[in-house]
Amino acid sequence: MNQRIGYARVSTDDQNLHLQRDALEKAGCQVIYENKTSGKNTERPELEACLKALRSGDTLVVWRLDRLGRSLGDLVKLVTTLEEQKIGFESLQEKIETTSASGKLVFHVFAALAEFERNLISERTRAGLKAARARGRLGGRKPKLKQKDIREIKALLKDPNIPVSDIAKRFGVSRTTIYNRVGVVKPDREGTKA
Repeated sequence: MNQRIGYARVSTDDQNLHLQRDALEKAGCQVIYENKTSGKNTERPELEACLKALRSGDTLVVWRLDRLGRSLGDLVKLVTTLEEQKIGFESLQEKIETTSASGKLVFHVFAALAEFERNLISERTRAGLKAARARGRLGGRKPKLKQKDIREIKALLKDPNIPVSDIAKRFGVSRTTIYNRVGVVKPDREGTKA
């Protein structure tokens, strides 16, 4: 059947789809799916319906790349899935289409750039953690309890009449945090309702 199916999206209700719809119709799209939702929103029902409607030999057409993917990595993953299903992809503004050899090449360059970006971020993160460790700083979240708090909690735990839940409330942490940071509860506390 080889249909050209369009997908249009605007981020807010006060934007309209006229520009995208006109461009997609001019590009020969017989069917156009439309969403009025932020690209960050993972729930895009019209996109889901559009992807289900596509068949081998069809082409998904968008006005611009950012109308389809939330990120370059997301876009590459989606277009790779389409390619595996023998579905073409075309972006009108960037003049990218995956139905020709040159279009595939351009898209694969985008994919390589996305992977390069992920690797750079990963390398920077590892280097930053290594530098922090060299300065004596461990990664992760700052502990909720200071050493002074832990000493005070240990003293309070010696009194079997004070429930662990009350101690946790006083320090603004969970009972689990108390158990993890302070250690095992003394045997005389086992029967105490916490």
